[in-house]
Amino acid sequence: MRKAVVGVMGGSSVSESVYEMARELGRRIAERGWVLLNGGRDQGVMAASAKGAKEAGGFVVGILPDKTDERAAPDLDIAIMTAMGDGRNLINVLSSDVVVACPGALGTLSEITYALKHEKTVILLGREPEPSFQHYAKRGQLLTAANPEEAVEQVASVLLNR
Repeated sequence: MRKAVVGVMGGSSVSESVYEMARELGRRIAERGWVLLNGGRDQGVMAASAKGAKEAGGFVVGILPDKTDERAAPDLDIAIMTAMGDGRNLINVLSSDVVVACPGALGTLSEITYALKHEKTVILLGREPEPSFQHYAKRGQLLTAANPEEAVEQVASVLLNR
């Protein structure tokens, strides 16, 4: 049986508190034995979640928008270059069993939208749902978490019921 893949999406430019939240999230994902997948870059939520996962002995896959790994996070086990720019956001969510969306800007919003459109469960961590996404919240496809521990518990529940 293959390991679950948890996508962690979020901004490339974040506050220290969001960075630490993403790092803890990565650590907790690794402690559960899940694969962490993110956008692969060496900044923001991507770097923080990868770092946390590696510190806990986890496995990290990064889907980079570039054609080289020059800007790849140092804690990736596998770096996949796409040369697709933001187009790689669809690959991020389709390759994830569940998506945890941390604070970010339009790239993160596109990943949330793609995930919902393709019937993936999205857990919002540190961000509120967009008003246009209320339908998905009512269906149980869009969840919110107050902290990384709660987010990981929700991931576990989603994986158990898939």
